[in-house]
Amino acid sequence: MPELPEVETYRRFLDELVVGQTITEFEVKDAHVLATDEDTLRRALVGCTITATRRLGKNCFLLLDDGHVLVLHFGMTGDVGAYRDEADAPRFTRVALHLSSGLRAAFVDPRKFGRIRLADSVESYQLAKKLGPDALDITVAQLQEKLSRRKTILKPLLLDQAITAGLGNWIVDEVLFQAQIHPERRANTLTETEFSGLHKAIQLVLHTAIDHEATYRHFPASFLIHAREWDDSATPGTDQHHYCPRHPQTAIDKAYVGGRATYTCPTCQPVPAA
Repeated sequence: MPELPEVETYRRFLDELVVGQTITEFEVKDAHVLATDEDTLRRALVGCTITATRRLGKNCFLLLDDGHVLVLHFGMTGDVGAYRDEADAPRFTRVALHLSSGLRAAFVDPRKFGRIRLADSVESYQLAKKLGPDALDITVAQLQEKLSRRKTILKPLLLDQAITAGLGNWIVDEVLFQAQIHPERRANTLTETEFSGLHKAIQLVLHTAIDHEATYRHFPASFLIHAREWDDSATPGTDQHHYCPRHPQTAIDKAYVGGRATYTCPTCQPVPAA
């Protein structure tokens, strides 16, 4: 599922491809991904120039010269691509923006859970969807203010897009591992030092993922993500990726917290007292 690092990678790709380009045609191959009706989108887009791109959490925005924004949400399998000729269109292209450069920007989505819609502005969309500040932008003070009075366990709160936008399941596990905090800690039990460490871990994980263009096998061996049964690239030819990188004799635990698969180190992240 595309999370904040993937969407930031998509945004950077689109920024190079579409900014300064005029949309000459709005091609719909499968209207299932449209959250605004096709005719409205076509009238709004054709003839407009894309002036910038933005991202908020898992949402990507194309800013138009008339003040509106095109919102791209990638669902479970969404992606972007570019092509010039129809024969080269990526498989599962659902919508294509034809650009004045002669290229086409493709919204690709095999499972069709992504959505494309028009909004008045990024801010109005954020308000309508009740999204919190972007996880890359949230401050320590904001994080502490949002969480310090909550008696709820931490992991579901960090997944709540109204608190901070962009953290998905594996990211939250990685953040909590790096911060050495158990996902079932009550948020109101964290100290100021722990909130600072949590914020630092959010930045570390997101910047690492973005720097590696969300190619997880290239992440440092010190990251928990290698234990998520994906590959052994951090410790090739061994099963060491199933063990804590800080404590090589300690196996990583898998359990379910709030209904979500959750990975922890029982040494680094002790279970909180009842």
